Amino acid sequence: MTPEQTQMLDALAPQLERKSIVTDAADIAPWLNDWRGRFHGAAPLMFAPSSVAEVSAIAQAALAFRVPLVPQGGNTSMVGGATPPADGRAALLSLRRLNRIRSIDAEAGLAVVEAGAILADLDDAAQAVGQRFPLTLGARGSATIGGLVSTNAGGTQVLRFGTMRGLVAGVEAVLLDGSVHDGLSALKKDNRGYDIDQLLVGSEGTLAIVTAATLRLVPAVAARAVAWVGVSGPDSALRLLRRLQAATDRVESFEILPRETLAAAVAHLPGTRAPLDGDHAWHVLIEATAPSMDGETPAALLERLLGAALEAGQVEDAVIAASEAQAAAFWRIRDSLSAAERALGPATQHDISVPVETMPRFMIDAARACEVRFPGTHASGFGHLGDGNVHFHVRAPQGTDPARWYAEDAPVVTRFVDDLVVAAGGSISAEHGIGQMKIGELERLSSPARLTILRAVKTAFDPHGLLNPGKLVTLARAGVTP
Repeated sequence: MTPEQTQMLDALAPQLERKSIVTDAADIAPWLNDWRGRFHGAAPLMFAPSSVAEVSAIAQAALAFRVPLVPQGGNTSMVGGATPPADGRAALLSLRRLNRIRSIDAEAGLAVVEAGAILADLDDAAQAVGQRFPLTLGARGSATIGGLVSTNAGGTQVLRFGTMRGLVAGVEAVLLDGSVHDGLSALKKDNRGYDIDQLLVGSEGTLAIVTAATLRLVPAVAARAVAWVGVSGPDSALRLLRRLQAATDRVESFEILPRETLAAAVAHLPGTRAPLDGDHAWHVLIEATAPSMDGETPAALLERLLGAALEAGQVEDAVIAASEAQAAAFWRIRDSLSAAERALGPATQHDISVPVETMPRFMIDAARACEVRFPGTHASGFGHLGDGNVHFHVRAPQGTDPARWYAEDAPVVTRFVDDLVVAAGGSISAEHGIGQMKIGELERLSSPARLTILRAVKTAFDPHGLLNPGKLVTLARAGVTP
């Protein structure tokens, strides 16, 4: 423990509950590595506050003794965004005990939820009063609300409801001086200057410590239908999406994946089979919902619309899940894709977005360009076609040593892919954030104006660079030393 950490601990011991201070190395160890196992940190001290007052006290002490703080929720970051520095100079700040659902107002469609609450628990509580929180992702059983707010998370329902930014109606956060920003009132009109709540959404814990949020709910699903569709390519998939959107507003999810990614998932999941019998180059997973049982059911809606698409030659084959169990099995395949791809061996994973209308051509051309530029690799993308966001992976040649690949080849591949994305008018981070994985590329590819603004905002909130150092934006070039 550094002298500064010792001083901080001595100052906080009389102010915090015993459970709020963790110094046992075995208890801290599980939280020092990122979910993908790519980043490894060190921290001899972890705080686990159970109240906003305790978070405030910790922030004040961190500032007083110049101890960096790394806020952490479920530790499901895909970009090393919640991993402490390797030098051990930071303290972890776990928000997992700050996990209460303070209120749910079914009539207003709002929930006030603390940062450490689990996404699945929030949705369960909302479902109990006839509502739901319309954001879901594979890590819903461990991802926390604070992390979702701080990374502006996306997921598979963005097509209809938008990212976390659109679902946040207000934020409560503790600044580094210990003061509390209370924006939970969810005002529809508020012209008191900059939108502080939205500024904190997507800030990755680098500006303030999110302790709670007011979130928008929607009516619970009364009925849903899930379909698996075979198509010839991403262009056909996008035409199908536009057909569906022209006919209905009830399609919530539209996920695309290539043949080889489906094969990886089937091999990865015991007892799983491909939903369609035929061989199709590309596949689409579609979900439609209804808030009541009145009118045409989602199943009938998809059967009618997909039947017309089949007759028009827009799709090759389709099946609608005959039961909730089969629907869940379809989604289990989709949710396993990242893990299945990871099991195939070392690869560079890129969470990218380009304009929706150009995404089909980008998926084909970028994959071909990567395989030509890096012989022996295999490139492909899967994900949220309707959002213009796919997870684009470039897999190393068979037999490649993972350590060598990640140290030598992966950075070159990543630069090549990111250059393709920027040339297409896109973003190198669509929904996972920047974290520490992409901080160098963000600086390389951003305009001077963007970097100036990012650094100015960071300096205004955190002039000493103590909050989540080494993530999203660095102050080093601005002449500030953490």
